[in-house]
Amino acid sequence: MKKIVKKHPLAIRWFHWLNFPVLAVMIWSGMLIYWANDVYKLGWGDKTVLKFFPDSFNKALNIPFRLAEGMNLHFVFMWVFALNGLLYFLYLVFSGEWKLLAPGKKSWKEAWQVLLHDLRIRKEMPPKKKYNAAQRIAYTAVLIMGFLMLLTGLAIYKPAQLYWLCAMLGGYEWARAEHFIITILFVLFFVIHIIQVVLAGWNNFRGMVTGFEVVPGEKEPSAKDAATVNQSSDHHPNQAI
Repeated sequence: MKKIVKKHPLAIRWFHWLNFPVLAVMIWSGMLIYWANDVYKLGWGDKTVLKFFPDSFNKALNIPFRLAEGMNLHFVFMWVFALNGLLYFLYLVFSGEWKLLAPGKKSWKEAWQVLLHDLRIRKEMPPKKKYNAAQRIAYTAVLIMGFLMLLTGLAIYKPAQLYWLCAMLGGYEWARAEHFIITILFVLFFVIHIIQVVLAGWNNFRGMVTGFEVVPGEKEPSAKDAATVNQSSDHHPNQAI
């Protein structure tokens, strides 16, 4: 027999689903802006292993010469991202949900066990509550990344007016590089998160959409088990039931 178990409150689901398209637009519009000065690459000296992003990639996605469009989208959705993040943080604090998300002393050890389990190296899953250790570390990291994304974005958006913030982050060039690195980390998180959702199955996805999951309940006793119970009670009339 199956039963319905409450999983995620409405507020958590609202913040989660709003963040997804907002961050997608932020990343896309950021690429339109980055095209105007695409200085980052992986390599050393004159050797380039990977350029972010090659001209062929930009042309394939029709990115060139859309700087104004990218800036308009980026600056509008920046405020949506900031407001949604602030409300999410306040909800975690005042609802007590942060206790379920905050990593504990054993989180890193248990997160390693979760990784081994996901890689099919370890059979047993470490004990968890609402979120496992790896999820708690990842979701806390994303919250911190979102805060740093906002700070670095403001620093490169208004470097003169917010010169003190820009200086705290190492100057304009460092703030821009940090903003870019955090964006890459967000993309990696999205990819891993989506893979994990697919592997977890429909029931887990339904929990984030509807707020509940369907889990196996206690097995109903068969007619044979019921007869056994009745016989046992007949033999022990003084037994408390």
